[in-house]
Amino acid sequence: MADVNQNSFAAGLNDDTVIFKERKRWLFLGLPWTFTKYTIKPAFITLNQGFFNSMEDDCYMYKIQDVKMNRSLLEKIFGLSTIVCYSGDVTNPELVLKHIRHGQEIKNYILKTSEEARIKRRTIHTQDIGAHNIDLDGDGMPDNF
Repeated sequence: MADVNQNSFAAGLNDDTVIFKERKRWLFLGLPWTFTKYTIKPAFITLNQGFFNSMEDDCYMYKIQDVKMNRSLLEKIFGLSTIVCYSGDVTNPELVLKHIRHGQEIKNYILKTSEEARIKRRTIHTQDIGAHNIDLDGDGMPDNF
């Protein structure tokens, strides 16, 4: 596991360097006996699921808009966390990393790296606050710009 305090792009890490590799764990005792793996790299997050039918899903870091960490009482007892990444990805708008260790470090890394990736790609996420169709001149009809 790499030091999350370093700037991943400035430190010269390429996009294939694995920063975190975690498994979904059983909530009871935190044992990693599931077939779900999470791989976090500077450019994207990969979710591998399944034993008989395997599924792999990637989400680019620059598409992640927000990150939330949940910890139930049992997760706190066994040192686990659930992280939800809200993204602009079409296939998986909510990428959930369930019952993983090092939750706080991973959450902070994803937040920092996703912001760096957006700056690097010169992409911006804006939010529609509903300021369209406003009647500015008072004639009863919305003014379109």
